[in-house]
Amino acid sequence: MELFRIKKDIPFMRHALIFNVVSALTFVAAVFFLLHRGLHLSVEFTGGTLMEVSYSKPANLENVRKTIDSLGIADANVQSFGEASRVLIRLPVDKALTTAQQGDKVFNALLAKDADVKKQSVSFVGPQVGDELAHDGLRALLMVIVGVMAYLALRFEWKYAVAAIIANLHDVVIILGFFAFFQWEFNLSVLAAVLAVLGYSVNESVVIFDRIRENFRKQRKTSVTEVIDNAITSTISRTVITHGCTQIMVLSMLLIGGPTLHGFAIALTIGILFGIYSSVFVAAAIAMWLGVKREDLIKPIKEKDDTDGAVV
Repeated sequence: MELFRIKKDIPFMRHALIFNVVSALTFVAAVFFLLHRGLHLSVEFTGGTLMEVSYSKPANLENVRKTIDSLGIADANVQSFGEASRVLIRLPVDKALTTAQQGDKVFNALLAKDADVKKQSVSFVGPQVGDELAHDGLRALLMVIVGVMAYLALRFEWKYAVAAIIANLHDVVIILGFFAFFQWEFNLSVLAAVLAVLGYSVNESVVIFDRIRENFRKQRKTSVTEVIDNAITSTISRTVITHGCTQIMVLSMLLIGGPTLHGFAIALTIGILFGIYSSVFVAAAIAMWLGVKREDLIKPIKEKDDTDGAVV
């Protein structure tokens, strides 16, 4: 299925160096913000108290924040949870108080400001659980990277595996860079989105690499850059359909999914946009710089000797 067909190939690889420089600068900026500002890790990773309260009317989040700030509690996170009348409060660990005492302290302060508030639940996430989640997340990320490289190396060739994994890591680091720059909360749902982006981006690279291999079989006298340009141009319609439909769903989660899905949807939105960019201007270009050629994917046919191997 095609929405449109481009008759003349777009010379993407002619400008590959410029796009790669832009990618490198963006990547370096993301790494800088990660090192300089770091990620704003949620209570799920750092440990702390999760508290849920409710009101009979839409909650005034700003008043809730001011009340908590007046208690001298720093880095508390307040957001709507599911409904406008329900509020989820994340509190950092207080070594001087137990979870119950910390919850009572905050609830009593909220009750003094508004008698309509009701305590729904108070739970504790220990720092050791957060460390375990962080380690498990990094281990999952490493396993995905190794699996992707092994798959591409077997299906195509090692140059394609290297190109694709560099492009995928480019997407992941840029997502993390956005979260570090804007100090958006990094929680488990965002980590799940990052892992999803890895698989999603690799899918686009595989489609382009498949078309490159097909072109190498059909276009025997065409140069490598022309083969790559044709492969990218001929898959643009498919890219628009696939990524466009996915982005519509992700935007719906971002706009009407509420705070619970907000970080997840933002990470996916950034990942989808940069995934398209990296598959075309990073993965394909790096494969070209690595010297990919027709013989990497198609073994040359040996001409049969007239003597059929006989020695005179």
